[in-house]
Amino acid sequence: TTKLLGILMMANVFIYFIVEVSKSSSQGKNGKGEVIIPKEKFWKISTPPEAYWNGEQEKLSRRYSPILSMLANQTAEADRLSNVSHLNSCEPDLRVTSVVTGFNNLLDDLDFLLYLRCRNYSLLIDQPEKCAKKPFLLLAIKSLTPHFARRQVIRESWVRESNAGNRTMVRVFLLGQTPPEDNHPDLSDMLKLESEKHQDILTWNYRDTFFNLSLKEVLFLRWVSTSCPDTEFVSKGDDDVFVNTHHILNYLSSLSKSKAKDLFIGDVIHNAGPHRGKKLKYYIPEVFTPASTHPMRGGGVGVGFLYSGHLARRLYHITDQVHLYPIDDVYTGMCLQKLGLVPEKHKGFRTFDIEEKNKNNICSYVDLMLVHSRKPQEMIDIGLSCRVLI
Repeated sequence: TTKLLGILMMANVFIYFIVEVSKSSSQGKNGKGEVIIPKEKFWKISTPPEAYWNGEQEKLSRRYSPILSMLANQTAEADRLSNVSHLNSCEPDLRVTSVVTGFNNLLDDLDFLLYLRCRNYSLLIDQPEKCAKKPFLLLAIKSLTPHFARRQVIRESWVRESNAGNRTMVRVFLLGQTPPEDNHPDLSDMLKLESEKHQDILTWNYRDTFFNLSLKEVLFLRWVSTSCPDTEFVSKGDDDVFVNTHHILNYLSSLSKSKAKDLFIGDVIHNAGPHRGKKLKYYIPEVFTPASTHPMRGGGVGVGFLYSGHLARRLYHITDQVHLYPIDDVYTGMCLQKLGLVPEKHKGFRTFDIEEKNKNNICSYVDLMLVHSRKPQEMIDIGLSCRVLI
C-alpha cells in the first residue's frame, strides 16, 4: 500500500511540473497569457469537384457559409461564385454546354440542366381555397396531364375528401406542362374542365419530365408554405400507388405532439448508387455526379412518404441551400440531411411491392400505408374488397 501511495504522489508531482512548464512557456514578459495569432490563413477554399452537380452544390454551400462566403469575397473565388446566379434565374444556363463534358451526347431529357437553377415558375391552375378549413391531412399526388383515368380512380377509391370531426382530409394533384415536343397532345381544355369539376388540380408552367420531379417537389413545398400553411400532415405519392388513408389517419391520431412535430416516415433506401445504363429509368451520367459521392448514399425516401406540415415548411426554406437533383426522393433525403434530420423507415411503406404470394390476398393491405405500384383497376379491387378506405 505504501509503495502504491508513493507511485501516485510521484505521478502527481510530474503532472504538476508539466503543467507549470507549459504555462510558463505560453506567457509573455508581463506574465499575461498571449493569444497566438496565425500569420497566414489556416484554411483555404478547395477547387470545386469536376462533376457538375457536386461542383454546383459546393458553390451553393459556400454561399450560405458565413466564413467561406466572406473569404470568397476577398479572393478570386468570388468570380467563380458569381456564376451561381440567383435561383430565380430562368434564362438557359448555356455555360453548362461547355462545363458538362460531352453535353451534346447526353440524352435529350438531360437538357433540364440548362434550367436547373430556375425555380420561379407560375401557377397556371391553382386551388386557393383548398385549405380554407385547415386540413388534418393533405394528400398530394404527382401526376401527368394525360393520366385522367388514374386521377379519377384515385378520387373514387383511396383519396375521397372528407371532413369528419377534426380530421379534415383534402387532395391535390401536382402537374406541370406536357408540351407537343414531348409527343403529348394538347389536353389543356380537358384539364381545365377536370379542374373546374373537381377543384383539385395544381399546374405549374414548367416542362413536366422525370428529371424535373425535384422541381415539382420544391414548387409543391412552396405552395404548402404559402397556400396551405396550417395543414397538420402531408402524404405524398405518385398516381400509381395504393394508399391506405384509413390506416394513415389512425396512425397520425395516435402520435404524441413531440413525435408529430418533425415526423417523416417512408420506405427509406440507403447506400444505393447511380445507374449508368442510358436505357434505365434512373440513369445518371458520370459527368453529373460520381458514384463515390452519389447523394443517394445519404438515403432516398421512396415513392411515397408521410410528414408533418411543420416539417414541410422547414423543408421549403432549406431547398434554397440544396441544388436540384434529378431524382426527387434523393433530393428530399438531401434536404432532410441538411436540416440534421433522419427519415424513419416504416414497414407500412412498400416501394418495391409486397410478396407475390400476398398480392391477391386483399387483407394483406390492411396494415400497410402505401404500396407501389398498382394499376387503376387493381386500386378499385383493393378498395372494394377490403373496405379499409374512407
